[in-house]
Amino acid sequence: LVIIDSVQTLYSSELPGLAGSISQIRECTARLINYAKSHNVPVILVGHVTKDGEMAGPKVLEHMVDAVLELTGDRYYDLRLLRTQKNRFGATDEVGVFQMVESGLIEVANPSKFFLAEREEGAIGSSVCVIMEGTRPVLIEVQALVVESELPVPRRVSQGVDVRRVMILLGVLQKYARLPIGNKDVFIKVTGGLNVKEPAIDLAICLAVASSTLGKALPKNSVAVGEVGLLGEIRSVSWGEKTVKEASKLRYTKIFSRESNKRVSEIVKGL
Repeated sequence: LVIIDSVQTLYSSELPGLAGSISQIRECTARLINYAKSHNVPVILVGHVTKDGEMAGPKVLEHMVDAVLELTGDRYYDLRLLRTQKNRFGATDEVGVFQMVESGLIEVANPSKFFLAEREEGAIGSSVCVIMEGTRPVLIEVQALVVESELPVPRRVSQGVDVRRVMILLGVLQKYARLPIGNKDVFIKVTGGLNVKEPAIDLAICLAVASSTLGKALPKNSVAVGEVGLLGEIRSVSWGEKTVKEASKLRYTKIFSRESNKRVSEIVKGL
């Protein structure tokens, strides 16, 4: 096994240009690929990334290699996610979940239990959501805190989910569920350090905000899965059956989704 760290530091004296230039990266990568195939030796190229998290350097580098893997994580959490951006020999929708310990990375066999290990049952402002990491359903906790604001413009702060999506959902709750949150500060957090972009988290955010606003906890063993539209309706999401099975494995029997309720206001009234 050959590990090159990093490919942007390699250079060939037969070519002009500094290390990291397009010509140098293309030539050095081509030589390493020829060596790997002729000697039957796997080669791992470690590459630099940009501020946006994309691979730095020419795009031709991704086309030349057989697989592109991305290992991401937050410096303040010990969780690491291994995603596949390109795979010439298999699927690209699988995700590996690992935990960083003193001895190195260890596999997290059940990510749902990992994210919900410290959750308090019956807590106000807490809801559970099922999201898809690749083809793997994962249960996470969404927390909301709604308090009186001392500012002329109330604050909307979110961690782990886009604040613009949160503001849209708060507008839906205020108009269709009649929640008095227009003059209150709203704070949203996805526990575990995950950054969720999936629309299936919409309903969990709405229910967590409603729970904190009304001061009433959601039913025990309940989980929320669904996208929320601008008209207050609950929309279905992909992998619906798979998410329900994962929730049932962890003994979550109450499922809030498009099948149980058509609108968010119906669930809020039930609280």
